[in-house]
Amino acid sequence: MSLSPLYAISPIDGRYRNTSEELASFFSEAALIEFRVYVEIEYFISLCELPLPQLKNFSPTLFQSLRSIYTSFHENDAERIKSIEKITNHDVKAVEYFIKEKFDELGLSDYKEFIHFGLTSQDINNTAIPHSFKLAVEKSYLPTLNQLLEKLKNLAEEWKDVPMLAHTHGQPASPTRLGKEISVFIERLASQLKLFKQIPFSAKFGGATGNFNAHHVAYPEINWTAFANNFVDKKLGLNRSQYTTQIEHYDNFAAHCDNLKRINTILIDMARDFWTYISMSYFKQKIIAGEVGSSAMPHKVNPIDFENAEGNLGMANAIFQHLSAKLPVSRLQRDLTDSTVLRNIGVPMAHTLIALKSIDKGLNKILLNKDALKADLENNWAVVAEAIQTILRREAYPNPYEALKELTRTNTAIDASVIAAFVETLDIAQEVKIEIKQISPMNYTGI
Repeated sequence: MSLSPLYAISPIDGRYRNTSEELASFFSEAALIEFRVYVEIEYFISLCELPLPQLKNFSPTLFQSLRSIYTSFHENDAERIKSIEKITNHDVKAVEYFIKEKFDELGLSDYKEFIHFGLTSQDINNTAIPHSFKLAVEKSYLPTLNQLLEKLKNLAEEWKDVPMLAHTHGQPASPTRLGKEISVFIERLASQLKLFKQIPFSAKFGGATGNFNAHHVAYPEINWTAFANNFVDKKLGLNRSQYTTQIEHYDNFAAHCDNLKRINTILIDMARDFWTYISMSYFKQKIIAGEVGSSAMPHKVNPIDFENAEGNLGMANAIFQHLSAKLPVSRLQRDLTDSTVLRNIGVPMAHTLIALKSIDKGLNKILLNKDALKADLENNWAVVAEAIQTILRREAYPNPYEALKELTRTNTAIDASVIAAFVETLDIAQEVKIEIKQISPMNYTGI
């Protein structure tokens, strides 16, 4: 029965379903089942390719038929596996029995005991889940983040020459340029993204406690470590951890979570800055016909996209934090807590995806208000005091900082005329006075 988004418990599958549903292909229960089937089938084929003595006559022409079990995987197949699970009360064993049924249908019953041969369930889960996570990153997360980065780069280029009053501690500070301030976030995101891409997608594959006990006792002549490395690294495209317990130790997965959290923290910082620039009228927002900003105040156009992003990023980070802290910790050779927690990896990824799309939407709605930027600069001539005192230092003028401090900390409004009058009182060369008078909040923006 299809559940209406109106009745979903989580807003991911309810209110935000249209925004996050692409992740269902990687993180839903049906997707996990499908990835498990994929690993089981490819493992069986790899055993045939060794070949094991009992499988040496298995014709490679049948590999396509085996692979069709997962390439043509359908909702009905997932439901069949769930019905088997009701009996087995074990999700991976249900997948094994389902594949055995498929072998019977293909007339391959003589070979079906080599399905899941020598494996424990975590050999399947700790390859299927990293594989699905990797695909989600490559096909959904990275394209969305890169799209946002391209948008930011375009804005940074468009506004690279727009002067803007900076604020440190909430107070007017040495002017900057809007494009440069956006470039700060571009560099931070790019740096963390580079680190993220260096983290391997690690997987565990080694039997009940990581030692290939069952494999080795059955076929001691086979180098099972080499086999597993080839299967995991080459065929599945993951990175096999060499020494494990029953489960992957999740250190690299924790690093992924921590890195995603850092990227999200940068995005929170950026969303808050854009929100603040809107509140300062540096940006206006496009008015969309029919939209309501407030149920009571007709004039309002709220920066809801940046607020939405901030909230979703916070939710994502809370879960990423728990995943990275909990998963690497397991009692002795394994307890079940990792399985319970790992099922939730799609949740922070979904909140992150929703946030990325919200920020992109918010950026597409803002309009630069050059008049407000100019007015703020014009009202804060005191910020050129840094420039003046630095030139005076260069000229060996006595106590320049103190002189500018006395000028700028009075209650008198500081404007161009006040600065010009002050300069005339200085005992410096005329060409230096001319140099200083050419400085304004609009052009004192550095490099």
